[in-house]
Amino acid sequence: MPAWPKTAGYNRVFPRLFPCMRWYIWIIYGLLRLLGRLPLRALHALGAGFGWLLARTDNPMRRKAEHTLSAIDTPFGDEKRHFLDAALAEAGKSFFEVAKIWTADPARTLALVREVRGGEMFDAALAGERGVIIAAPHLGCFELLNYWLCSRTKMAIAYRPPRQSELEPLLIRARGGLSAEQVRAEGSAGVRTLFKRLAGGGTVGILPDQEPKQGEGEFAPFFGRQALTMVLLSRLAQRTGATVLFAFAERLSRADGYVIHFLPAPAGIADPDLPTAVAALNRGVENCIRLAPAQYQWHYKRYSARPPTDVDAGASG
Repeated sequence: MPAWPKTAGYNRVFPRLFPCMRWYIWIIYGLLRLLGRLPLRALHALGAGFGWLLARTDNPMRRKAEHTLSAIDTPFGDEKRHFLDAALAEAGKSFFEVAKIWTADPARTLALVREVRGGEMFDAALAGERGVIIAAPHLGCFELLNYWLCSRTKMAIAYRPPRQSELEPLLIRARGGLSAEQVRAEGSAGVRTLFKRLAGGGTVGILPDQEPKQGEGEFAPFFGRQALTMVLLSRLAQRTGATVLFAFAERLSRADGYVIHFLPAPAGIADPDLPTAVAALNRGVENCIRLAPAQYQWHYKRYSARPPTDVDAGASG
């Protein structure tokens, strides 16, 4: 579909903030702004309802979550059926709450943070001036975590462009209130930018559980099963000496706000031996998930790639 024509009327109605947005993407952004006017309690109620619907219908999201949970022995105590329902309800909340995070006034957004646990580790890492890597898994409300971090320090946030390229301007615009440098986590130029920021003592945010492309990662245990894991974070830490901290924003019940958690990185995360390093990386993600297991995005495909030994065994069988 062609981009909206840049007429005089377009320039009056759609300011320069939207030069690359297609008209239907602008409409989506407008709907997000309208939705963001609702109280957080209402957004979470809508999200929980959406999650209830997902749990009771056949859909790709439910199937992906079921596949992931069936692949591991969940250490969370709940029966899997009930745990799946809770996880999809939290996933629904995460979809709706971004409308408020992305479109509300930054000061109001930050007021949703009720407590910061382990914040002294973050302050000490900033004071060390060696660079800081924030490993933020797909857990809780990582968009709110980004806002909080950017209110404390200048940041570069690594992101993977969406498959639908027309959505990328929306993503960049929606996160514009962060005043963060948004760096594509692909290609040599993006990697060089991240190295440069850390070498200068800056802070970089990375999603550590984002599955890399085949051939660009290492397999390591994740809740007892081999998962293709990124090597970028460990290489950044090894070559720059930056401090690695894990962090996430836990969603409180009854829409009472959020608690931000900082956790130390497991030993070995910057080890020159990549299998050792990525195994430590996955342990760090697991440590975060155990604090709020239902709030992890279990529908995110962590086991879509198979280790070479599994593929070989299947071929020989």
